[in-house]
Amino acid sequence: MNRARREQLILEICASQPVHTQEELVEALRRRGLRVTQATVSRDVKRLRLVKVPDPRGGYRYAPADRLANLPVPAARAQLAAAFREFVTAVDSGDAVVVVKTRSGRANAVAAAIDEARIPEVVGTVAGDDTILVVVRRTSDRSRVLRQLQELLE
Repeated sequence: MNRARREQLILEICASQPVHTQEELVEALRRRGLRVTQATVSRDVKRLRLVKVPDPRGGYRYAPADRLANLPVPAARAQLAAAFREFVTAVDSGDAVVVVKTRSGRANAVAAAIDEARIPEVVGTVAGDDTILVVVRRTSDRSRVLRQLQELLE
């Protein structure tokens, strides 16, 4: 099976059932006759921009990042708070940016949650593996954004 078909199958699985871990996704693919490694699934998850979102039953499940765009702002802010509680380890700042440190592999999910929360002083985010640069509109906004994000850790 080619990569495009495998990725389509991953999206179908994530849409039809809660998938909480990459291992669960590997097993779901195996049940459909496709043998893949967790490393392959990890690369697919990254390419597909799947992020962990709160599951109605508690915990988190994989979903496409564009799913967050349809959430109303209060729900997006609640998801941001949940993402911070679960994944963020520290918040710091530089002259014109705020730096958010996360557990390994979680920066993309938290950055998507920050973007979807539509904080007025934030222009956008850039995520790596465990670090997010939060770009503020004006240097004078940095302290306010830093404080808001630090409060999410409390």
